[in-house]
Amino acid sequence: MSRNTLEICLKCHGIIADNDRRIECDNGFCARSCHRKCTELSEDQLKVLETVPNLRWKCDTCLNGVQTGAQMSKWLEKSLREHEKRLEILEEGLVKRSKHEDPAQTPPICPFLPNTVGRKAVTVTVVFVTLTFLLGIVLATTTNLFGKTLNQNLDNIGGGLILRFVERQQWLAQPPQKEIPDLELPVGLVIALPTNSENCNTQAICVLRVRLLQSYDIESSQKCDISYNFLIGGDGNVYVGRGWDKMGAHMNNIPYDSRSLSFAYIGSFKTIQPSAKQLSVTRLLLERGVKLGKIAPNYRFTASSKLMPSVTDFKADALYNSFANWTHWS
Repeated sequence: MSRNTLEICLKCHGIIADNDRRIECDNGFCARSCHRKCTELSEDQLKVLETVPNLRWKCDTCLNGVQTGAQMSKWLEKSLREHEKRLEILEEGLVKRSKHEDPAQTPPICPFLPNTVGRKAVTVTVVFVTLTFLLGIVLATTTNLFGKTLNQNLDNIGGGLILRFVERQQWLAQPPQKEIPDLELPVGLVIALPTNSENCNTQAICVLRVRLLQSYDIESSQKCDISYNFLIGGDGNVYVGRGWDKMGAHMNNIPYDSRSLSFAYIGSFKTIQPSAKQLSVTRLLLERGVKLGKIAPNYRFTASSKLMPSVTDFKADALYNSFANWTHWS
């Protein structure tokens, strides 16, 4: 039927002038129209008919003579439930299809390997890195302990084993305050004397003693450097002072200082004798000086107190008596 012709309401037989107020039967063979108000449907039900697809109104004739609005409402509700069931079935089908086409999978650990292989590879890598780290800790600890043991052994190495020098940079010496005159080598005189400081039995303590002696000589005695050519510690090490080639200031007397080398023994030896290490390393140091041409073969090894008896700081009878039977001792 053309929409431009006049339509008669199936219920009230009135003219339907406005298309917005009409409702048409969904039966294609019927196509009867009716006022919306004459359908006895509520506004909510009418809105459902407009918004829900595949849900259409049928006239009373097509509904086998159903006349009451209550029955129409029941039919509409039944149709709506059926439509909802169809939607649920359709939604379930879509979900199953989505899962089948693109199943949710855990992303592989390694994109180039199967998932199980990638997981195993990562596990092995983590274990390997952890073991390597632990091994590094063990090696570092072992090395540290070995280093401490080695330092302790070096501290205990005396003249009976090797002649070991601790150079100026090793005991953190200050540079000389001015140029020190050279010695005329080889010297014929080697002078033994005490430092009159506390004794030391390890390299760490001996380094501290030597640094304090240098600071005292420079700052308090106004000397340009530590007084002695060499210092011999209770640890059996030889600490280089002014060395073989420079004139010392051990006697504060230029005639003696300019023609001698000084061996200073760290400690005070008025009653305490020097250690066996200090005595052994003294022999090696004298032999090294002769071999290098720094000490004359017929040198004289003597006590500072013998040369300057009035100086009380040179008193160290226990030290000097230790050399009494030595060939070059005078």
